[in-house]
Parts: sequence; C-alpha cells; structure tokens
Amino acid sequence: MRRPGRIAVAEELLDEPVHDPRVLADSLRDLARVNRYLGGTRAVLLALRDVLGAGSSLLDVGTGAADIPRTLARRARRRGEVSRIVGCDVHAQTVEIASEWCRGFPEIRIVRGSALALPFADGAFDVALLSLTFHHFDDDAQLVALRELARVTRRRIIVNELERSWPNYVGARLLAATLWRGNRLTRHDGPLSVLRGFTADELRERAHAAELRSIRVDRRFFYRLVLSAEPG
Repeated sequence: MRRPGRIAVAEELLDEPVHDPRVLADSLRDLARVNRYLGGTRAVLLALRDVLGAGSSLLDVGTGAADIPRTLARRARRRGEVSRIVGCDVHAQTVEIASEWCRGFPEIRIVRGSALALPFADGAFDVALLSLTFHHFDDDAQLVALRELARVTRRRIIVNELERSWPNYVGARLLAATLWRGNRLTRHDGPLSVLRGFTADELRERAHAAELRSIRVDRRFFYRLVLSAEPG
C-alpha cells in the first residue's frame, strides 16, 4: 500500500509560544493518553529494558507533560532502584505544567531548553530520549537534534516517532473528529503529526547522516517507529 506523502515543513499549533493554559494542559493530557493507550510508552519501555538500571540517568527531550519520565520513575520505585531523570522542553508554559505535574517525583527535574542546543555537558546522561518531537523539526534541524542527543549521551539514543501510513492517518482523523474535537490543538496537530511522520528507512537515513552507530529501527503497536542508536 502506498503511503501518504510526507509534509516536510508545517507548523503545529502546539509550537506556538503562548496558549490558553487550560487548553494547553488538556492537549498535553491528550498526548499522554496517546502514549499510554496507543503504544508510545510501551515502545519506549521496550527500547530501554536493557540499558536502564539502578543509578542510570535519562534525558527526555521534548518531554511535554513528562508522562514518560513519571512512568519510568514509578517503575524504578517498584524495583527499588534510584534513577536520575531530566525532562527538557523548549516551551515555557509546557515546562510550568510539567513541573507542577511532577511534584512528588524528586527523581525528576524539569528544565527549559531546546533540542537544537541542549543546556547540558557532553556525556551527561546514559540515555537520551526524543518522543513525538523529532517530526516537529525540518530535515536540517533533525540532524542537529540527533547530534545534540549524541553529544550529551554516553550509551543510547532513543527516538520514538509516528509511522506515516494511511491507517495511522485515518485513525488520527477519527480521533480528531471524536475524542479530540473539543481541543483545537490536538484536533489540528494529531493528523498533521502523522503526515510529518516517518518510514523506517527515513529514520535510518537520518541516523546515518548524523553519524550515529549501531542503528536499529523497530516497529511497535500502534504504528510506532523506535530508532535506537549509539553516539558516534
């Protein structure tokens, strides 16, 4: 089956600098539910199962509501492990919301910063994660982001993204017409995010162009692609 053409450059409403705080918070909850119920969180956990343990450090770039860091923190607590997790996002209002929602999680720190110029030292983390954020950048910026992840990471880079396909796009349109219809941000950005998504070969090509090593791309439910690589 042919895939929809990729929209390489398009502005998502979530990237606008200022939002009604309630509308933004509701949209971030939508994204957290997408991760929880449509496989995004599980895809990340599978990618991290052999690399995170007691004393590990993880950077989540484009953290949004920090739902994945909170899931990782709960998991570490159940195992009696101590981890250091930093959630980073460029959007000031999103950082405020994530900080509020991470109260009670002392192992998580939320900071403001751009994926294109991360405010961290070289090799500061064991793992760097970029989840549902890579498609927000144009092609040149994607390479910059991958090189920044490689710079601050010692062991593993994980990119969790949407697979561009007709079933995924139709599913997003159905959600936009039903569950997401009350939120203008999610209603607009959900289907567009799929059209800005990737194929497995496209993700591999970008990882090679960024000179990463040990590149692997796995397909996960529901039309998720997970790039796993090591710093070059």
